[in-house]
Amino acid sequence: MVLPWWLSKHDANQLIQFYHKIKNLQHSMQTKMKLCNSLVLFAALCSTSHAFTIPTKPNLSARSAVDISLASATTSASNYLSSIPLGPPDAILGIAADFRECTSPDKVNVCVGAYRDENGKPWVLPSVKEAESLMMKDPSQNKEYAPITGDLAFVDLALKFAYGSEIFENSSERIAGVQALSGTGACRVGGAFLSKFLGEGTKIYVPDPTWGNHIGIFNSVGLDVQKYRYFSRSTNGLDFEGMKEDLINAPAGSVVLLHACAHNPTGCDPCHEQWKELSTLIKEKDLHVFFDSAYQGFASGDAEADAFALRYFVNEGHNVLLAQSFAKNFGLYGERCGTLSFLCGNSDEKAAVMSQLKLIIRAMYSSPPIHGASIVKTVLSDDDLSKQYYEECAFMADRIGSMRKLLVQKLAEKGSTHDWSHITDQIGMFAFTGMSKEMCDELTEKYFIFLTKDGRISLAGLNEGNVEYVAGAVHAVTDGKSLTQ
Repeated sequence: MVLPWWLSKHDANQLIQFYHKIKNLQHSMQTKMKLCNSLVLFAALCSTSHAFTIPTKPNLSARSAVDISLASATTSASNYLSSIPLGPPDAILGIAADFRECTSPDKVNVCVGAYRDENGKPWVLPSVKEAESLMMKDPSQNKEYAPITGDLAFVDLALKFAYGSEIFENSSERIAGVQALSGTGACRVGGAFLSKFLGEGTKIYVPDPTWGNHIGIFNSVGLDVQKYRYFSRSTNGLDFEGMKEDLINAPAGSVVLLHACAHNPTGCDPCHEQWKELSTLIKEKDLHVFFDSAYQGFASGDAEADAFALRYFVNEGHNVLLAQSFAKNFGLYGERCGTLSFLCGNSDEKAAVMSQLKLIIRAMYSSPPIHGASIVKTVLSDDDLSKQYYEECAFMADRIGSMRKLLVQKLAEKGSTHDWSHITDQIGMFAFTGMSKEMCDELTEKYFIFLTKDGRISLAGLNEGNVEYVAGAVHAVTDGKSLTQ
């Protein structure tokens, strides 16, 4: 490949980098040289700083020309890869991988937040199976792209599920809603929107602790992630006074992220009166409210009760954002099904917000998957299936609640003298036990019980076949040691 002398150093190096890619192709040298010369011609035609006339010079042999060009190159396309550091494993998914590799017959996974039945197996809701059966028989079903904003019939049903019939019917003309890639995608698109229109560097306050991915998501879009006190390690309960103090000190115009119910990882929610107090405080401080709702219906078994905080804030005049997921409450973990919505001031604001959401989504993933949305739409639009679904959701919540009580009972039977009432006071999929990192490490290393290092246990991983073993191991690592810090 002969490099024309009028190319800039940058252009020449770009061509050399392309040459390295061509060199590795499984073709003859003659074919490779044709490709290289085509690259030179392309560079000449694309150049904005030189005429399109291509001068000639005395020809060199192909191999000597390539050798000359290689000698002049300072970098190759693959060099930068050799300096990339190994990233840390995900705090939760990495532990799940360790569990899969463990060969102990006693191993127990209480790490990943996914429902398991009494036999420790994933459970596809019967209402979901029936919905899929109906979908298969529907001749109108196809595999076409969804619109950028998703299946709007699904979105309407999902928002009605979250906001309630009364709010949705009275406010649908000002709720801007789009389908999202579950709660993660909803937070990501919502974060990008806030960063774009409130400005990069806008502070977003998340509870301490919170779902680990919140921090990475909001950092990645340029928001300034701050923490507000939420859980007290000294009481293993809600630090409501600390929470209020930190929100009072937040600058006006900041964003506050609130878990709508079943706080992850603590399972510790404000009571109704505390939610009301928070609503007043947040309005007085002129903060933007971003609700993350991942467990509606799964927390208490009653989807209406679990929506109290969101609906109260809306009725009190907050223009909320809502990230909504159907992973946990419908068991649609792998379908990546959810919504993102904004409660706007009027229909004109809604139109503007929708237009901007389309621009963000189009550049990010273009359009969402359709299967999970079709399942939820089929269930929520059918009275019989909806009734069946609500019963199944309550069943999951009830099994989780029974495991809370049984774990505490078994701990007492093993001789534990600790007060474990905070576990039965909590709600949702997780129990925040109060165990230290060292206790968690010992549980994993000695008893092959896999959990996160903050002492969070996924109660869905417990059943009558393993709860006594887990209780015995927890007693062994906590006996004579403090559960408060």
